[in-house]
Amino acid sequence: MLRVLVAGAGPTGLTLGIDLARRGVKVRIVDKAERFFDGSRGDGIQPRTLEVFDDLGVLDAVLKEGAPPAPIRVHLDGRPAGVRRMFEPREPRPDVPYPNAWVLGQSQLEAILRARLAEFGVQVEPGVALVGLEQDDEQVTARLSTGESARFDYLVGADGGASLVRKAIGVPFPGTTDETFRVLVGDVTAPDLDPAFGHWFAAAGDPMSGIVMTPLPGTGMFQYATVLGAGDDASLATMQAALDRVSSGVRLTGHGWATVWRPNVRLAERYRAGRVFLAGDAAHVHPPTGGQGMNTGVQDAYNLGWRLAAETGLDRYETERRAVAARVLGISTALLDRYAEGHEDAYRRGEEGFGLDITYRAPDATGALVTGDRAPDAPLRDASGDPVRLFDLFRGPHFTRLVFGGGTPDAATPD
Repeated sequence: MLRVLVAGAGPTGLTLGIDLARRGVKVRIVDKAERFFDGSRGDGIQPRTLEVFDDLGVLDAVLKEGAPPAPIRVHLDGRPAGVRRMFEPREPRPDVPYPNAWVLGQSQLEAILRARLAEFGVQVEPGVALVGLEQDDEQVTARLSTGESARFDYLVGADGGASLVRKAIGVPFPGTTDETFRVLVGDVTAPDLDPAFGHWFAAAGDPMSGIVMTPLPGTGMFQYATVLGAGDDASLATMQAALDRVSSGVRLTGHGWATVWRPNVRLAERYRAGRVFLAGDAAHVHPPTGGQGMNTGVQDAYNLGWRLAAETGLDRYETERRAVAARVLGISTALLDRYAEGHEDAYRRGEEGFGLDITYRAPDATGALVTGDRAPDAPLRDASGDPVRLFDLFRGPHFTRLVFGGGTPDAATPD
């Protein structure tokens, strides 16, 4: 049986673990953190990622626990100044059943993914760090913090921007980090605020510099974000002082996870070295603007899982996914620049962030739908005349051959 070690138990590593386990691969997932993450962090799930979750069998739980993005009430000098949306909600179509983003805190999503993984008999191993690795032509030897040394057919680094795996295989991580621009992001309780809305607080004389607070479904908390001044820290006192400066009248009564974020834009030069692969933040790090980082990592895992299980097309993983990451870095950075420059429409989002237009088609391919494009959903009738969706046919670890018309498809035979 094929054996794969995944280093990192965030959304990327968990998604990969589910996909491998459902394909019969013996997978282990280790993470150096002693406890599972508890906070919102990447809380925006894009439409294409919802389609991935549909296939992996977790969509119902994600939809049940999350919520649509809330409209944002604007408050200038403490007075109401209108309501804005990042994008106008779109109606589902036969080919796009999940056309809108969804909000769910990252720790809640990870709990759903761990529960799905457990259905395949796989438990994440917290507090177990990968400390070294060596590989030969046939296997990878992983050294763990427990003292264990184990052999695997493949190893995947989904261990974040500071990836030990990436460093161990000597892959450069070029890019930029801006130490002059700092953003405080954290989870807070604000009992005076209506959780049916997000809230933007700013001074009337400087409406684009302020504080945004968006509700976190199922938690009673808001995700708080603002640009930090020199010397400010990630404390509740700092958060409250920023609100007081714009006469918000909002009282914060507590906070959980919080971090100070700096623009960090990097892309690994390679995604593979022999039997070792990189995915998620280990391969690319993004500004959080646009909500792309976690989604790109999930889709890395979805692209890699079937390749590892079948041990085929492995070089195409880097070709396909690195190009996507480069594009996403451009989108996220452009949005961040618009925020920093104070553009009034910087909060708006377009379809380029939904992931539905990602394609791996050949450069010379033509046509509305060709090999490498996202497969759309559609209502159909099966051979018995019963209604069925294309996504129903796709769901699962199998490959699906579609034949349209009155003929009968030839039986598929293995190579």
